[in-house]
Order: sequence, then C-alpha cells, then structure tokens
Amino acid sequence: MAEAIKEQKPKVQAPKEKAPVVEAPVAVVKKTKKAKIKVLAGEAHILATFTNTIITLTDESGNALVQYTPARVGFKNSKKKTPYAATKAAFAAATEAIDKYGLREVKVFIKGAGVGRNAAVKGLASAGLSVTLLADVTRTPHNGCRAPRKPRK
Repeated sequence: MAEAIKEQKPKVQAPKEKAPVVEAPVAVVKKTKKAKIKVLAGEAHILATFTNTIITLTDESGNALVQYTPARVGFKNSKKKTPYAATKAAFAAATEAIDKYGLREVKVFIKGAGVGRNAAVKGLASAGLSVTLLADVTRTPHNGCRAPRKPRK
C-alpha cells in the first residue's frame, strides 16, 4: 500500500528550491486591565416613538455608556410600545450604568410623543438614579409645511 502512494505524482508540483523556514520567537503579550471609568453624573436621552422607546445613558460630554430598548429586555412586536416595556428597559439601563460606571444622578432629555415617555423616567428613578433635570427636546414646527390647496367648487 505504501508503495502505491509513493508511485503517484502530486498534481501540483512544489517549487524545487524552498527557502528555509525560520520560526521567530513569539513574544507573549500580557493583557492589561482597562481602567474602570467612574461617572457620577450623566445624561439620559429618551426617544419615545409610537412603536418603540430607546433609552441612552451618556456621560456629561455625550459619550454613550449604556443603550437599551424594550427589545433588548425581551419584548417583541407590539409589546415594545407599552409603558411597561419602557419602564423595564429604563430600569435595566440604569442598573447596568450604576454597576459598571457608578452613575448616581442624571439629567433627562425626552424626545418624541410615544407612550413610554413618563414610564421611562419612572424606571430610571426606581433603579436608584436621582433625576436633576427633566427637559422635553421634541422638535416642534414653527408654522410647518405649506398647507394643501383648497378644493375646487
């Protein structure tokens, strides 16, 4: 059997002269621990749409620390737009920010007209964050778009 294998020629022939392979010593790199960031005060941005609620916790310069939606907590489809789902998502976001970064107080900025607006603020407060500012930053039109034409008589 071994003789049969030796008689067969390889399909692709390797180059006749091979350069010698030299294995260089590999340096072992030790992992360094990341410095834990402590953020005592930050901002909470709540985007409440008609179908979802997005809660983003940032530091005071605007760098995102934690972002949660009801889908990340486990709600699907039409359950995402309920106030209960917004409360659970805000509670989960706040507890993660408290555990990871030591967040204690937040300024809350709410945008949108969804049903999870007030429920998300209650979820942040029930997790142990103190709300120092509550501002509505929803865009409002100043006269809006041009009105459609009047119907003909």
